[in-house]
Amino acid sequence: MRRAEADPNPIVASDLTVEYPAHGASSSFVAVHGFTLTLGRGEVLGLLGESGSGKSTLARVLSGAEAAAGHGEVRAQITGGEATVLGYPLRRIGRRKLSKLTFGVGMLAQDAATTLPASLTVADIVGEPVLERDRKFDKAELATLVATMVDAVRLPLSLLGKYPYELSSGQRQRVALARALVFGPALLIADEPTAGVDALVRDDVIDLIGELQRERAFSAILISNDLGVLRRVADRIGVMHQGVLVGLGPIDEVFDNPWHPYVVELAAALTLGSSDPGEGEPAGPIEPDARPAADVETLD
Repeated sequence: MRRAEADPNPIVASDLTVEYPAHGASSSFVAVHGFTLTLGRGEVLGLLGESGSGKSTLARVLSGAEAAAGHGEVRAQITGGEATVLGYPLRRIGRRKLSKLTFGVGMLAQDAATTLPASLTVADIVGEPVLERDRKFDKAELATLVATMVDAVRLPLSLLGKYPYELSSGQRQRVALARALVFGPALLIADEPTAGVDALVRDDVIDLIGELQRERAFSAILISNDLGVLRRVADRIGVMHQGVLVGLGPIDEVFDNPWHPYVVELAAALTLGSSDPGEGEPAGPIEPDARPAADVETLD
């Protein structure tokens, strides 16, 4: 498959506001307000912030997943500003352009590894996005493409016939990543790519994403509250707070010279939480992680 054509700047957002409309007894809610960002070609941006800060909403909107959601679902809507992804303006985007956009954007959702279809094999899961677009896609070509992707995420081809329940959480996350990259996207948006993965192999997962990004030269937004994770791969970070981007730049610059009270608090917490008070280096996530610990595993 041909790689999606990318705009010189894969994401350009200007004063973007995203709102959930009123539904049932719930009133409307502004999830993202005044978001302005330009993501450079080949750049990796880390996005962090507290729960409810708008990070996942941004991921779904920018990836096109929100616009592609089924009828009847409550969908976040762009109510202000502009956003262009891979050259496609998102406001009032038509079905045909949305299809082209989602072809060029790989989306790794927060729960991707835990929601793999239980009745499908690894080969079926990775190849499913291709068949969803073209049921007549050549079977031999698809088998080659799937095997290439599984190999690319450093999984043995012997797993192609396995089912998700037969895999470790780290292996499932790699399968989800292979699925997200099967079209050779110009942009990857990964929401908490190490969620549910044992701490012992978390670095392996994020290093793999970094390796694939360099090999395939895609741009990426990685959402994570673990500064150790972001420091390994991100060129810049953005800090979200109550739907507003309150910090943007290289990691050290953002925390050494914070201008927003929330970032000031984060910087102080990172310094206090350091194993070496003189360094101020985060030892782990910037906020308590309520996820249950995964079983110890290996990714091989």
